[in-house]
Amino acid sequence: MGPGPRAGARPRPGGWPGAEAGRGERVPRLRRVDCSGPGIARRRAGRGFVYLDENGKRIADPGVLDRIRALAIPPAWTDVWICPLPGGHIQATGTDARGRRQYRYHDIWRAHRDREKFDHMLEFARLLPDLRATCMHNLSQRGLTRDRVLSCAVRLLDLGFFRIGTEGYAEQNQTFGLATMRKRHVEVSRNVVTFDYKAKNGKRRIQSIVDPQVVSVVTALKRRTGGGHELLAYRRGRLWVDVRSADINAFIRELSGAELTAKDFRTWNATVLAAVALAVSERATSATGRTRAVARAMQEVAHYLGNTPAVSRSSYVDPRVVDRYRSGLTIAAALEGIGEDVEMGQPSTQGAIERAVLALLTDDDVELPVAA
Repeated sequence: MGPGPRAGARPRPGGWPGAEAGRGERVPRLRRVDCSGPGIARRRAGRGFVYLDENGKRIADPGVLDRIRALAIPPAWTDVWICPLPGGHIQATGTDARGRRQYRYHDIWRAHRDREKFDHMLEFARLLPDLRATCMHNLSQRGLTRDRVLSCAVRLLDLGFFRIGTEGYAEQNQTFGLATMRKRHVEVSRNVVTFDYKAKNGKRRIQSIVDPQVVSVVTALKRRTGGGHELLAYRRGRLWVDVRSADINAFIRELSGAELTAKDFRTWNATVLAAVALAVSERATSATGRTRAVARAMQEVAHYLGNTPAVSRSSYVDPRVVDRYRSGLTIAAALEGIGEDVEMGQPSTQGAIERAVLALLTDDDVELPVAA
């Protein structure tokens, strides 16, 4: 990941502080920009496009045109706005074919946000054991109470890597996440809960969860006669209250005392899976071999998350896992006792494996094996 302002830094008047780009080269000073203000417009001309400045004059400057081309704005976008400043934190916006507003951010801005996101994951990993323990305590209670049902939702996020889903997306696209799952999407057989549903981008997802507490709660939720068609709901007196995505995120913050979200579970689990996959990969003696090992690891992560290897690497897996692997460091030693310190139903990647990943990411003073 490229250099950027330190995590948590606030912009100084006039823009974000510059960062060293290597070999003494200064990167541009970034500025927050308002994409509702004047900017460069795109107009179709024959098979291509022309670009007009704030005054409606056609742009001919090669440097400006090169910057615009480098943004790779999809031809299908309409109502395109392009930042007139090369250091604007938003470089372009447009509306895609499905009517959604999309953004192109400056590379340095994106690197800064990525750094913040993955540093946030370290806090998440440290808080996760207590969060799990609280949820397991709630799951051991009786009845479909708020805390028990929401703890079941958190447990499912932890075990199944679900997207949280939003009510609007389910209504518009008929695609579902955990918060919008319908009872018809779930089957219970002995000690297994199986989810069969249409996920993001219309992909069919089939996920099975083996966990006694989850089975108990989901069975009761599926059998209930009150409430709506959604799976997740809890009793409040004589009424049923549907669980929404905001409720799950608020509950996670309530239990952890930190600004954690449902997506953090996918990000952390993706990072752990990648670390394990790289640790068990065959010995690579060349840069090409290591590149292939990284590609295979991302394919495995993508399989569990239900997305593409490219998305797994760019949005979920902490890049420090790959950096450490290329430097010869993995969590291989921790894999020798994999699963020994986890309870029945827990993934074997929890416990000691997660602690090893956290040590790998933080450069803690622990013994890390050289990649074999």
